[in-house]
Parts: sequence; C-alpha cells; structure tokens
Amino acid sequence: MKNKYYRALAATSLSLVVLFSSFQANKTIWLSSLDLTKMVQGAGKPVIDINKNKKPFSVGKDVFEKGVGTRVKSYVWINLAGGSERFMAYAGVDNDTAPGSVISTHRFKIYGDGKPLWQSVPMSYGDAAEKVDIDVRGIKTLILEVINIGENNSNLQLDWADAHFIVSGQNPEAIEPPREAEVILTPTPGLRPHINGPKVYGCHPGNPFLYRIPATGIRPMLFTANHLPAGLTLNTTTGIITGNAPERGDFNVVLHTKNAHGSDSRIFKISSGDILALTPPMGWNDWYAHYRRITDKMMREAADIMISSGMADAGYQYVNVDDCWMNKDKDADAGRVGPPRDAQGNILSNSYFPDMKAMTDYIHSKGLKAGIYTSPGPKTCGGYTGSYQYEAQDAKQFADWGFDFLKYDWCSYSRVTGTKNITSEIHQKPYRLMGAILKEQKRDMVFNLCQYGNDQVWKWGFEVGGSSWRTGGDLGFGLNGLFDVAFKNAGYAAYAKPGAWNDPDYIQIGYVGSAFGGGLPVHTNLTPNEQYAFMSMWSLLAAPLVYSADLSKLDKFTLNILCNPEVIEIDQDPLGEAAKAIRKTEESFILIKNLEDGSKAVGLCNNGEIPINMTLNWPEANIKGKQVIRDLWKQKNIGIYQGKYSVMVPRHGVVMVKISSVKK
Repeated sequence: MKNKYYRALAATSLSLVVLFSSFQANKTIWLSSLDLTKMVQGAGKPVIDINKNKKPFSVGKDVFEKGVGTRVKSYVWINLAGGSERFMAYAGVDNDTAPGSVISTHRFKIYGDGKPLWQSVPMSYGDAAEKVDIDVRGIKTLILEVINIGENNSNLQLDWADAHFIVSGQNPEAIEPPREAEVILTPTPGLRPHINGPKVYGCHPGNPFLYRIPATGIRPMLFTANHLPAGLTLNTTTGIITGNAPERGDFNVVLHTKNAHGSDSRIFKISSGDILALTPPMGWNDWYAHYRRITDKMMREAADIMISSGMADAGYQYVNVDDCWMNKDKDADAGRVGPPRDAQGNILSNSYFPDMKAMTDYIHSKGLKAGIYTSPGPKTCGGYTGSYQYEAQDAKQFADWGFDFLKYDWCSYSRVTGTKNITSEIHQKPYRLMGAILKEQKRDMVFNLCQYGNDQVWKWGFEVGGSSWRTGGDLGFGLNGLFDVAFKNAGYAAYAKPGAWNDPDYIQIGYVGSAFGGGLPVHTNLTPNEQYAFMSMWSLLAAPLVYSADLSKLDKFTLNILCNPEVIEIDQDPLGEAAKAIRKTEESFILIKNLEDGSKAVGLCNNGEIPINMTLNWPEANIKGKQVIRDLWKQKNIGIYQGKYSVMVPRHGVVMVKISSVKK
C-alpha cells in the first residue's frame, strides 16, 4: 500500500516538474520585435513601441509600453509553425493621432490558417482598447489585419498595443504575403484578323482627323472601309485614317480587314459634333515610370513599343508626356534649367525636348495621338513652368505643336487663389477657362482635369469642358487601396457617360517607378491577382485605360492583362455606363455594369486576406431566367446558370464575367 502511495506521489511530482519545466520553457516574443518591413499598410511605415509623435501608445484610458502602430488597410502574415501557445494584445485607435474632421471606424481581425479567429467591435477615435487573448496552439500561419469600415482617415494610427506571443517552440516570424504564380489567362490572338477598339468615335467638324484601326492577326493586312465620309482617307496597308473631320452628323462606317488567314468587319460610328472621347481614352503616360527623367527619345520609343508590343492593336491610342518637359528655374539637372518663355511669351521646352512638333509628327506617323501636361498655376507639381496668365497662348502652342490631349494639373494654383477657403467657383475657374479656350482651337484636344477629386469634380467636370477628371489622389502613393478606390468610384457612376469619365488614375503594373522620390522602375509588388483586379475594376468602372509604367520592360504577363480585347470591350462599351456596386461587406463587393447589347458585366471583388465564396443572385442584377456566364479573362463560356452564380474569389482578387440571356 505504502509503495503504491509513494509511486503515485512520485508520478505526480514528475508531472508537476514536467509541467513546470514546460511553463518555464515558454517565451514571450513581442510583435514589435519581428521584421515588420513585411507589414503592408496604407501609407508610411509601421511605428514600433512609440507612436508617430514619439510618445507611448495610448488607447482610451490605457497607456502601453510596447506595441505596433499601423494605418489602414494594414495586414501582416506571421509564420507560427505551430510553435506558439497564445497571442495577446490590446487593439484600438491611438489617442495621440489627430482624428481630423472625419470620424472613421475600423475593425481589427485575426485569421489562423485561413480561418477567422477573432475580430474587434467597430472602433473609432477615443474608444477604449479591446483585449485580445486567443489560443493559437497548432496554428501555422497567423494574419493580423486592420480594415476601414467607414469613412477613411489615413492620419489615424491603429495600435496592436502590448502585442506579444507566448511561445513554446519555434519563434514567430513575419513573412511576405502569399504571391500566386503569374498565370496568363488571356488566349494568344489568332492568325485571323480581328478588329478591336471603340465602336464609336467623337470628333469636331473640320478639325484634323487621325485614327489607327486596332486589329490583331498576322500582318500584312488589307484594310478597306465602306461609307467613309468625304475628307477622310484610309491607308489600306497601315489601317490609318487621316484627313479632316466631316460635317456635323453621325456616319456609320463599315471597317474591313483581311489577311491570308481570314477576314473581319466592324461597324464604326464617327460622330462629328461637340463631344470628344465618346469612350474612355486609352493610352500611356510616362509619369510613374520616368518622372523627371523623361525625354523626347523616350516618347518616340514609347510610340514604337505601343505598335510593336500589340498595345495599339488592342486599342491604346495616346502617348502622353507628363510633367518635366518644360524649363525650371533651378534643378540638379542643368539640361532642364532655362528661361520659361521666349520674347513673345511662348512656353519653352527644355533641352531634352528639342522639337516638340517633330516629336508629335513622329507619334502621329504611327497612327497614334500625343498628349501633353501643364498646370493652371505659375508652376507645375515638379516646379516647372506653368500656364498661369498664358492660358490662351499655351493652348494655341499645344495645338500648333500637334497635341491631342491635355492634362491640366491643379498644383500651384492654390497660390493663385489667395485664400484657404477655396469655393466651388474658385475650383472651377481655371478649368472652365481652359475648357473654353480648347474649344476654340482648330484641333481636337481631350481635356483631363487633374485636381484630385476636389469639390466633387464629377458633378461639374463635363460642364466646364472636361472629358475626364481625377476622382482622388495619386494612386502611386497608395496602391494598397485599389479596392477602396474602385468602390468609391462606383459611387460616382451616375456622372459617367459618353464624353465624361471618372478617372481614378493610371494603371500601374509591370515595372513602375517609386512614387516617393521618383525612383527608377522596379517590378510591381502587386500580386498577379491584384494586377488582374486592377484592370478588371477599371474596365468595369469605364475608367480611362492609361498605362503608366516602363514600356521597355513589358513582359508577356503584363501584356496579357493590358491587351485582353474582351475585357477592354467592357471598358469601351458604347452605352457609356459605369459599374455600380451592390451588396458591400467589410471586405467584398460586387460591381455590375449594363452593356449596350443588354447583357451585364460583373466583377465579384474580394479585398480580404482569405479566399471567399461569393454569390450573385439574379434579382440583384435585375435579370431573370437562364443566363450564359462567360469568363472574360479566359474568353470562354463556363456554363448556363439560373437564379444565381457562385464562385470562389481568391485573396485580393476579382472574378470578372459577362452575363447574357440564353437565346431562344
């Protein structure tokens, strides 16, 4: 009996020793000690253990010695390798960050191995911190995420305060978010000709006319046209139409092309009247690739690549120079320094642009159009010569040089206003002035209002002569917010129509220069899914498709995204509607766009950190009966559905389909 007692006591003691030893072996690893260069956030870098004002973290009434502060949208992936026991923290909005005029609401979320583990209540500035204490035993990958669920205020610091892991095995390690393989979904164009591009084209009567018929297929091709208006001539070898725009009216031209493998035809309506850009402009702008490095030589090379890469055959037309083509008072590069104007007041280009007319002539010789940039203020964003008080003279100069597009960037015009209280009248004034001047030119010039969405420009941009208008700030400073930008733009859908387009900024995939300091182009950090999502959402929104990255580094994957004719056709649909958003959740929404033929283009959008199953129910899309679902990226029908369509949408992905009634 005594032996049994001692054996039981010994066993119990041994268990306690093992348990105590196990407890002693546990370590505390602070979140702030991990490599947080792997954390992705809306702007800037995460702050460690002290807030951005160099003070201790504080949320509500609590002060914390350690933590990580971030900005929405924010996420970090952490490899636990099954070695952690618990994750503990306090989540909330830091007290020492200015809330500004917007009371924004956020939610903190935690996922383990792709499944939700915890989420906070909606949290705003001034709220008490919410305690986090979750069991993570056996979990290999943990995701910490902070999202915006109301109006966004990027000035707010969102704290994972006192955040730490209790670790019994391998230490946690911050890792890069997953990056799926670059799968090319767009089928390679066939040998037979296929005419792409817009089905309707606007011009002003009597002005110079230039249009290159976009067509894929093996060249040489023979181009012909029926019912081409008087004054226009088609080059049957290049497919370039030139001449002077016809008298006022609509002209239904039938375009034809053929090669040794087949032929194709398309109706192309030329609408000669008051409105340009009857479909969203498509082209290239140098800014996010070359910044102050841009030269005449680069612009000519861009035109060459637009042709050789097949971008022009997909419908891209404009080759646009941004800032830094003018002279500057002072600059480290002496080649960009010089007098702003000549004795007659004509604006001067810098030494890297020796002959602007010769440059546009070269671009036009390819059948492409040329665009230019300036500011209504005395200086551009880069500090180069602006157009203030020379508006009419500069507009005439741009027309004489042969430019077909003008980007007009607010920049230093704030200095002109002389007041911090900028009224709607003041916001509109410089654009109304230039819009009227451009209409007087003997040249069609598409007018892009670049004033970053101020004063709800979508409500008056068309009235002052604009063809498109920026709806927000530069995306180059916040590519993490693509889905938020797309959702906001869907809210402006009522203001989009032929000749009037909401512009959420340029498409930046491939090799893009750093927006901070104008660095040399590097491969985008957007995942393949995010790159597909970029093009999908912009096309659904009827946004201008203006690519801004290094054309000399184009690869097959990037071209597959930029040049899918069925995706582009959604953007260029002649009905001119932009997609509206329905059924938004905190991390997903559905975009629906009505098309001219009565069908619908749909984007199921997942901005979340894990794949989700999304369903479109027919009543939501105002459709009935059996519908054919077509995968636009793969260019194939995937089936006939009735009542609803469900699909798994990957992390940061968009499934883009066309829905058409079954023909009886």
